[in-house]
Amino acid sequence: MTTYKDLKGAHVELTFGENRFGMEARHVLVVVKHEGKWLLTRHSIRGIEFPGGKAEVGESVIDAAIRETIEETGVTITNLVRFAEYVVNGEEPFCKAVFTGTVTHIDEQPTLHETEGALWLTNEQLLGCTTLSFHMKDAGMQKIREWVNANGS
Repeated sequence: MTTYKDLKGAHVELTFGENRFGMEARHVLVVVKHEGKWLLTRHSIRGIEFPGGKAEVGESVIDAAIRETIEETGVTITNLVRFAEYVVNGEEPFCKAVFTGTVTHIDEQPTLHETEGALWLTNEQLLGCTTLSFHMKDAGMQKIREWVNANGS
């Protein structure tokens, strides 16, 4: 398990596995690499980040990961693998499930929600990006990217 403080000062615990915190994950993060590039999106307030969000009432986290990726990027993913989760112990603690998957369709003119659509960056472009959202800069995100580089689809 990796523990660290995020850039907002919250204590975060990251583990590679599933259901290890005794807290149900109702948030999702989708970390996908396709043809050598990371799938990201530009959130209008936070900046550049991986797609993700909250599961709706009655929705599984797998379905939420698929929906959020389509809504934020126009990209459809399949063969999802839940490979990590982390708990953010802030004012309202929450658990986030982390998925990777396979890109099966890219909508070039999607209807988007809260973002400016898909942004595809190489490792070098991602590391040099100056407009990343705050959580993209923490120690856990580096470990998540390393896992996808080594094990992802």
